[in-house]
Amino acid sequence: MDDITDFYAWTREQANALRRGASNEIDWDNLAEKIETVGRSERREVRSRLALILHHLLKWQYQPERQSRDGRNTISTQREDLSDVIADSPSLKAYQSEILADAYARGSPQCAQRFQMPEDCPWTIDQVGNNFLP
Repeated sequence: MDDITDFYAWTREQANALRRGASNEIDWDNLAEKIETVGRSERREVRSRLALILHHLLKWQYQPERQSRDGRNTISTQREDLSDVIADSPSLKAYQSEILADAYARGSPQCAQRFQMPEDCPWTIDQVGNNFLP
């Protein structure tokens, strides 16, 4: 996609050509690359939101004196945003379980410096994604 100077214009041109069935106007290699990039981005968003939820659940559990409405709202907002991503791409639902351990590892380093906590994620994906608070 090095030769694309106006990405937004390119996306509109490509979408228009696809709708018209003008296969000779499609930038096939760049289009395939961009589609793959969008898929990877969706996966990264799921992992990032899970890590953030887990980080805040750990803080909630190990810093009970600092539990607040703001902390609860952060967890709730991240859960809603994660739910929106899954609603848009339902095939990512199973991906959450696959990457729970990785997301836990990403969400726990700061907490691990301050608290003795489990090496492995102590919660299921259902707990992490729903109204559970430790």
